[in-house]
Amino acid sequence: MSDLLSKIDARTKLAGTNKLEILMFTLGINPRTGRRETYGINVFKVREVLRTPPITRAPDMPNAVEGMVSLRGALVPIISLASYTGITVDSPPEIMIVTEYNGHTQGFLVESVDTILRLDWSAMRVPPEMVNTPLGGLVTAVTELPDKRLVMMLDVEKVLAETAHFGEDESIFRNLKPLGLKNRRVFYADDSAVARKQISRTLEAMGIQGIAAVNGRQAWEELRQMADFSENSHTDLKEMVHLILTDVEMPEMDGYMLTRKIKEDKRFAGIPVLMHSSLSGSSNQQLGKAVGVDEYVSKFEPNRLAATLTRLLKSGESE
Repeated sequence: MSDLLSKIDARTKLAGTNKLEILMFTLGINPRTGRRETYGINVFKVREVLRTPPITRAPDMPNAVEGMVSLRGALVPIISLASYTGITVDSPPEIMIVTEYNGHTQGFLVESVDTILRLDWSAMRVPPEMVNTPLGGLVTAVTELPDKRLVMMLDVEKVLAETAHFGEDESIFRNLKPLGLKNRRVFYADDSAVARKQISRTLEAMGIQGIAAVNGRQAWEELRQMADFSENSHTDLKEMVHLILTDVEMPEMDGYMLTRKIKEDKRFAGIPVLMHSSLSGSSNQQLGKAVGVDEYVSKFEPNRLAATLTRLLKSGESE
């Protein structure tokens, strides 16, 4: 696994290029296909890959949470992706992928890891809706390998929301305050259904209208159409959309590339771009600033998102 780790250490060189590296892995035999399917996770979120250490199991754990281990003095929850997805395993998984999302560290148990694949986000396609529905929206993107195998990117945010209950405190949304401005509209792009739902609930609690896109390319096409309409009808684009909210990791076009396109188009001048991501490290925030992002907020924190939206939207109102 040393070769994998050395590649993971060099991952930051890809940010802002619309490219990514994914660590491919298997979980076991898929009961739907009778085959070992190949899955992927963005290397940006992988801290290390190691043999599964002894797991301490506690009572009344959430479904698919196997227990916890101690890694360098820190207690880390362990989630079995095979159990979560209903995949058959002949023996306990021996490999653990240690990941970091929004500053939270957790381990994912997998059957085996394959290799690291470098590709362009444009090669990652949104799965057909009728295919993804039986999986509960768990697959956010699919790419094809030269040997014709398909690699499926899992919505890890959905896994964490349902096992670790990130951002599910109902009182948070009830306590959000209305913005106090009429007809404010936020355009947001995120490939995770869980993230889109949280954004939508935050906007609704604040009395803000929302327009959603499932990836950066769709977002850019719709934003460009809005800009064309504004130009042709001689209306102010800033009255049609008041803020653009984008994830970083999205199939077809990532948030860095989307932001760059927005900032290079003078028609969007004065419309702030807010990056909303579970890649919460300082290096990722710096990369966001480098392409012109106005603010950067971590996911699963509705209060912080609401506070930042309030500040940016009210600042634009006073200009």
